[in-house]
Amino acid sequence: MNERGIDNGDLGFAAEHDRPVPYMQRLRDYYLALGYGNPYRWAQYNEVPFTPLAKPLGETKVGLVVTAAPYQPDKGDQGPGAAYNASAKFYRVYSDLVDSAPDLRISHLGYDRKYTTAADLNSYFPLAQLKIAAQEGRIGALAPRFHGTPTNRSQQATLEQDCPDVLARLREDGAEAAILVAA
Repeated sequence: MNERGIDNGDLGFAAEHDRPVPYMQRLRDYYLALGYGNPYRWAQYNEVPFTPLAKPLGETKVGLVVTAAPYQPDKGDQGPGAAYNASAKFYRVYSDLVDSAPDLRISHLGYDRKYTTAADLNSYFPLAQLKIAAQEGRIGALAPRFHGTPTNRSQQATLEQDCPDVLARLREDGAEAAILVAA
C-alpha cells in the first residue's frame, strides 16, 4: 500500500525493476566519460515540420535510410558480437542498390552490447521486410537505392551536409517518403 492506502499492484503497474532504460541520460554520461567537455545534447526543436502523405502508403514510393556501415575487412572485428569499433565508421553518405546483397554492420555504433546484439540484420537494415511490404502492396514501391548516413557527425555537419545529401539522393530516386532506421 502507498501513503494513500492504494495497493499499486491492483493498478497493474510494472514492477519497480521493470522501468524504461534511461538511454538519453546514459548517452550523456557516455559522452562525458569519453572526455567531451559537455554532455551530448539531443537535437530538439520548438517546431517540427510535418508533411502528410499526398496519397495512401500503398501507392507511395518509399526510401530507406540507415546508420549501418558497409563491412570493411581491414577495419577489425565488425561481427555481431564485436566490441565498439570506431575504425569501422564512415564519414560520407553512401548509397547502394536495393537489389544488391550488401554486407552491413553496426560495430561502429555505441549501443548496449550487454542486453542487445547485432545478430539480427533486420533490426538495423529492414530491406527484406520492405521488399515484402512492396510485394504485398502495403507500400507502393521501394526506391531503387538505400542510403547510409554517418553517425559520427556534429549536429551542424548533419544538418548542413548529410541531410541535404540524403534528401537529394532520395529525390533522385523518386522517393515520396523515407524510413529512417537508426541503430
